[in-house]
Amino acid sequence: MAHGTTPHFHNTEGLRSIEVGSKEFQCVGALPPFDHPHIFIDMGKDSEAVCPYCSTLYIYKPELGEGNANPASAIFTAHAA
Repeated sequence: MAHGTTPHFHNTEGLRSIEVGSKEFQCVGALPPFDHPHIFIDMGKDSEAVCPYCSTLYIYKPELGEGNANPASAIFTAHAA
């Protein structure tokens, strides 16, 4: 799956929880090179999910809009090498 189609979030700040506007996304842990395997998380009918690697609690907030997060600094943008 191409990176541009699935939002990616990180928790470099070590926050207990991050609000996201997407129910399907990837968690990368901290920013590279300290990231964990980039795993796909699908909340399904739930409004919360915990990353099994870094234990970040993701909370779905539809008012944020697809691909957005609170804090916005949790949005991961890959840079071309």
